[in-house]
Amino acid sequence: MEGFYAKKRFGQNFLVDRNVLLDITECASVSPSDVILEVGPGYGTMTKELLDRGCARLYAVELDIRFKDVLEKLASDYPGLQVVWGDAVKVDYEAFFPFPNKVAANIPYNITTPLIWRLLTFAPRGMNSHVYMVQKEAADRLTAARDTKDRYPLGVSLEVMGEAKVVRRVPPACFRPVPRVDSAVVKITLTRNFHLMLDSLWSDLLHAGFRQRRKTLVNNLKGFGGVEDWRPRLELSGIEPKIRAEDLSGDEWLRLYSALSIPM
Repeated sequence: MEGFYAKKRFGQNFLVDRNVLLDITECASVSPSDVILEVGPGYGTMTKELLDRGCARLYAVELDIRFKDVLEKLASDYPGLQVVWGDAVKVDYEAFFPFPNKVAANIPYNITTPLIWRLLTFAPRGMNSHVYMVQKEAADRLTAARDTKDRYPLGVSLEVMGEAKVVRRVPPACFRPVPRVDSAVVKITLTRNFHLMLDSLWSDLLHAGFRQRRKTLVNNLKGFGGVEDWRPRLELSGIEPKIRAEDLSGDEWLRLYSALSIPM
């Protein structure tokens, strides 16, 4: 790490605790057939660990060109490594072949939500196992149950598509520079409802419902989809109109999504 400093605009905090690194790579359950996507490899510490575990291919997506020499040297040592330069939220993943089935990443914290939303759209193509290092606050939102203040649209989507769980907490001392917040490793396993992330209506419905958290669902949805009065659809879905968005279960959100297609 000598000669480098973290860039705040890239959301960089470099993991320096090897025990945490080993926990992340162990959680990824690497097999010889796996094609792995890593975001923000930095010095390539986790990259090398994943490659040493024997995956078939690893794509390392990095925005910070300062790591060019380090990562290209690593790529020369490991034929299975392909370094991709660019913004992980905007990279053309469709062009990757073979396509990744797993993600393992110490995500730059400032892109956590948009990056995971983007990568979930590739569930139909088999990208169904994700391991992320994120801020503890973000981990709490990703795994929040109904009736909790941390509930939000991405967490609802993860619930209806599979499972998201916190694997371990990570204190600030495990990073350089030392952040002011705790972090956590989150494991996401997707098993169902992959089509949802290909339908903008699902995302739009969730974001409309959570638009103003203190308002009831029927008030937040007023006008959404050209529907002024959402009470009939809520009642048809077995949902109390005065309920708030965070109080709905994943199944209730799915019923409400299905009700959108019913003419009334």
